[in-house]
Amino acid sequence: MSAHHHCARVNGHCNRCDSPVPFAFTMAFQPIVNVNQRQVIYYEALVRGTNGESAFSILGQVTDELMYRFDQACRIKAIELASDLGMQERLSINFLPNAVYEPQACIQATLETAHRVGWPTERLNFEITETERVNDRMHMRTIIESYREMGFTTSLDDFGNGYANLDLLTDLRPDTLKIDRDLVMGCDSDKRRQAILRSLVALAETLGTQLIAEGIETREESRCLLALGIPMQQGYYFSYPNLEALAEIDDAKYD
Repeated sequence: MSAHHHCARVNGHCNRCDSPVPFAFTMAFQPIVNVNQRQVIYYEALVRGTNGESAFSILGQVTDELMYRFDQACRIKAIELASDLGMQERLSINFLPNAVYEPQACIQATLETAHRVGWPTERLNFEITETERVNDRMHMRTIIESYREMGFTTSLDDFGNGYANLDLLTDLRPDTLKIDRDLVMGCDSDKRRQAILRSLVALAETLGTQLIAEGIETREESRCLLALGIPMQQGYYFSYPNLEALAEIDDAKYD
């Protein structure tokens, strides 16, 4: 990733990012809830085709040449849609660290969009995905620190799935760790998973990082996580991603 030290932005325009993406896409939104507070605290924006096609079908069209443009287009689309839908909660947007050359420059289109629609920057969270592909750890650290200075928060996605592993935390200081579905699945009846989750709660507390459990599919998983000290949760149990819409959570889900 030696190239990321030179930015392609000249006179306010970026050769890498400013051209349109040559295919249509949109966003679905999945809520992240705080079970203790009985409310949605974030919506995560997830890429979809305009007719609800899977993220995989869209991402399969993103070549290396398109990566920067697509990353920018996703941010803009997510913020515009969230604003149109009247979202009051925080918006969480996925990004690939390898698609950010220089944080101060690569964020300009995002900031301009947020300003144009009146979206407060403190209600933006960026989720770092595909950490297994990051081959420049210091670059990722620079992005996280730059975003924090700008008032954004950051999350490390898929924590505990074999890639987003403990050693990342020696260099990175994300605001939130998202615990991968692999550690959540069936945790209510699995003492080993409970032991690992309990240790993550202690670790997060020591590091000053919050935890979000991903991929919750049953009430039992949700209650187990809550009992272990992880009230922030996301998964099909609460709501599937909704195409260009914000889900209302059935109050009984919190009981």
